[in-house]
Amino acid sequence: MTKLKHTFKTDLLFKMLFVKYPDLLKRLVAELLKIPLESIEQFGIRNPEIPPESLGNKFCRLDINMMVNGQRVDLEVQVGNEGNYPERTLFHWAREYSTALPSGKDFSQLPRTIIVSIMAFNLFGCTEYHSEFQALEVSRHTPLTDKMSLQYFELKKLPDTAGNNLELWLKLFAANTEEELEEINKMGVSIMNQAIGAYRSITASPEFQEIERLREKASHDEAQALHNVRMGIAQNMLKRDRPIDEIIEDTGLSREVLEALRND
Repeated sequence: MTKLKHTFKTDLLFKMLFVKYPDLLKRLVAELLKIPLESIEQFGIRNPEIPPESLGNKFCRLDINMMVNGQRVDLEVQVGNEGNYPERTLFHWAREYSTALPSGKDFSQLPRTIIVSIMAFNLFGCTEYHSEFQALEVSRHTPLTDKMSLQYFELKKLPDTAGNNLELWLKLFAANTEEELEEINKMGVSIMNQAIGAYRSITASPEFQEIERLREKASHDEAQALHNVRMGIAQNMLKRDRPIDEIIEDTGLSREVLEALRND
């Protein structure tokens, strides 16, 4: 198996690919929201830029904000569960919804706001890969409003064989090897072939490679700075004759590094 260096889950590639190929994004969104493609009369990306200051921030969100037939739709991919993910998506929904009201307009003008998460981890204790949450009355389950929708797609719960176009799209995001991509490509589904071709075009582009280089450099610089801080803390603790096990617990440095630091 040949492991992909970058997958459809790579947030930088995800953002660049679907901003550069909005027709692919439109097709994807139609499948995710279960709406006919031909019914989408209004479609636009609200945040096509990748802010340079975000490249060194591991907590940045390279999501895609859209307007789809008057609805606000926010789409993001998430590789790891960093904790409190439902609360995080609810926070993003609240921010999007609360900033959507034009000045001087009444609350009826607030648009339906949808947060869509494609996740490479399991979040809910169910077998279904798609979950949608809305504001409902607790006992009668009647909706309070149609303005709220939080949708989650858990890639690990996909069936082994895709049964529809939505599952094919999600299989692209789940693919981690060249062989998995090629298996989808060989199915001869035109939109999948286009998406894989766009993926290969983006990953080979000088623009993507340069931004990825800058992001990796920022990550290395951050790691080195953090290591220097830990070394400084360890030196101070050694000067105060703190036990080695305590220093290991507080700094995360290895016993070998601390012994060498003490000998120096």
